[in-house]
Amino acid sequence: MLQQKNLNIAVIGAGFSGLSAAALLAKEGHSVTLYEKNDGIGGRARLFEAQGFLFDMGPSWYWMPEVFENYYYRFNHTASDFYDLKRLDPSYKVFWQDETQWDIPAHIDELASLFEQYEQGAGKKLVAFMKECKTKYDAGMSKFVWKPSLNITEFADIQLLIETFKLDLFKSVSKNIRKYFSHPKLIELLEFPVLFLGAKPSDTPALYTLMNYADMGLGTWYPMGGMHKIIEAFAKIAIDQGVTIKTNSAITGVTINNNKITQITVNNEHIAVDEVICAADYHFFEQNILPPGYRTYTPEYWEKRTMAPSSLLFYIGIDKKIEGLKHHNLFFDKDFSLHAEEIYTTHEWPKDPLFYACCPSKTDPEVAPEGQENLFILIPVSTYIKDDKKMHQKYLDMVLNRLEHLTKQSIKPHIVYQRSYAHQDFIDDYNAYRGNAYGLANTLQQTAFLKPKMKSKKVTNLIYTGQLTVPGPGMPPSIISGQLAASLITK
Repeated sequence: MLQQKNLNIAVIGAGFSGLSAAALLAKEGHSVTLYEKNDGIGGRARLFEAQGFLFDMGPSWYWMPEVFENYYYRFNHTASDFYDLKRLDPSYKVFWQDETQWDIPAHIDELASLFEQYEQGAGKKLVAFMKECKTKYDAGMSKFVWKPSLNITEFADIQLLIETFKLDLFKSVSKNIRKYFSHPKLIELLEFPVLFLGAKPSDTPALYTLMNYADMGLGTWYPMGGMHKIIEAFAKIAIDQGVTIKTNSAITGVTINNNKITQITVNNEHIAVDEVICAADYHFFEQNILPPGYRTYTPEYWEKRTMAPSSLLFYIGIDKKIEGLKHHNLFFDKDFSLHAEEIYTTHEWPKDPLFYACCPSKTDPEVAPEGQENLFILIPVSTYIKDDKKMHQKYLDMVLNRLEHLTKQSIKPHIVYQRSYAHQDFIDDYNAYRGNAYGLANTLQQTAFLKPKMKSKKVTNLIYTGQLTVPGPGMPPSIISGQLAASLITK
């Protein structure tokens, strides 16, 4: 039996996919260095502290806990070795156009009772719908997401084809939900998780109702201390395996010989490599770092990709407690369809956007000074808009006016800290293509082997991972993507 050569591997980008790939390859005995352009690790899951407030900069929903557990298990760990994981109940709160408010219970029987109040028979239909969602979730998570999708033949075995017919790839989420429910509030509630996937419910394959099972079946969780505790856990695992992590280390060039990257350039230093995993922005690395003759895709190809939205984010410190909010809050108090059109079709600044408010200090005393509140607000916006700092304050005032009205209290005079983060910041910090916040939208034309490939077709030792390739955007898919990238080198 031939002994595997220990390779000198460079991993570019210290988000979830980069950290997971790096740790697994180091565990195999390879020499792995992880390069991060920013001064802190975590990618979009970075954090910052200001005036006693601890702000997670990006992801705030902890779904699919088994994906994290399965990863930790590969290193003989469990989540509880790193943080205290708490299930939120209610999972989140919804504010509606008629100014009613729903607390969404964590348990399916209570949720079925809530549905029944608004549509006769909807409780039993929810149970049937969730059973269908679980079937999709089990098939998708056990088989499809673990395919690197380099070729359609990966999906050719009979059992997989049988599973494919269960997934409703050619029906939309919108149609699938309306097969069960007619009440507009129930439909909006069930369509909400699709917003994380980057396309309108009418353009997203019904396969992705598996997200409803992730939400309502598996629950919404929170790691005490903040979402960055997960990044700290991944970093500890990587370092324990022998990974070297270098921050403030942007890759500015590569040397290619015989269709292989032989050197990368970091801070004017040329570093020899055997293999490269790009966990940074796929488009930026391919179109700006690789020489023209070694790019798999053309600028025209990238321009035709459907991107998930960008986001206008606000990090706010409040010097009092806010009544009427839960940890997660969805403001559906304006027209859902109009906002979706403005994001995906007309590509304009929204007139009356829906928004999401996260108040982690409702759960976690560590993230705000005593008696104060940590507030994170997210407004989805098109990737084609021109970022304008003057618009930031306009939208903050707009959503805070609505928040004050719906919760019947004064908030704006109590702001002691605020920071905005938007389209141009995503470009500056992450080289994010078109300023996207979530990656590539999960449309039918961009699912599985129709996404940009993990393996470069022209550079034999270059693997891509992260939200612009398979399986897709989000924390759990990024963790899986990193494991797939590592497996392609190990094989």
